[in-house]
Amino acid sequence: MRIALVEDNISLSKGIAYQLRDAGHSVDVLHDGEEADLFLKTEDGDLVILDINLPGKNGLEILAALRERGDPRPVLLLTARSETQDRVKGLDAGADDYLVKPFEMEELAARVRALGRRKATAPRQLIKLGTLKLDVNALQLLHGDTVLDVPRRELVLLSALAEAQGRALSKGALLDHLYGAGSESDEKVIEVYVSRLRKRLSSYGVSIQVQRGIGYSIGASGQ
Repeated sequence: MRIALVEDNISLSKGIAYQLRDAGHSVDVLHDGEEADLFLKTEDGDLVILDINLPGKNGLEILAALRERGDPRPVLLLTARSETQDRVKGLDAGADDYLVKPFEMEELAARVRALGRRKATAPRQLIKLGTLKLDVNALQLLHGDTVLDVPRRELVLLSALAEAQGRALSKGALLDHLYGAGSESDEKVIEVYVSRLRKRLSSYGVSIQVQRGIGYSIGASGQ
């Protein structure tokens, strides 16, 4: 999953991001409420982990704006407040779950897995790619009823290209989808994943084109 983590405590955010990335997720880390609100307006993703006490704009305001825009992403609230009233406010504002600080990283990981399963049980969003179908919610590639064995990172990259509907995406944009904004990963890793995907998909009528100076786009026969 691509997860937006909004937490102004630098050491805590580093610990959470490490835990999530180690589990195979990409993580966008933000520390300011105003910055986070703008990011969530313009970037997609699968889950938001949101602290309530933030500089600029608090978490409940960000959450309310998110739901007013009709954004269905699951939101896990983090709060140092233990009072029942604050929990109720968060859930009423549209949060899906909450954790009270301090918490164990194992519990956070379990909550994230639970919210991920909930998203996966949503109605399928299928994108046809040649003779294949990409299940965007479950992040699975299917040939008929058979789920193909494709590494998660490659599926994230394929999903980004498929949802772009023929638009070219730069290496930087694809890197953000894989590892989160601000990642220090080398853009050359995109070339590696694209090469692997091309080999996997060529026999199914799916191709990945490069537009020099712009980026990559996806095409498929019969579309």
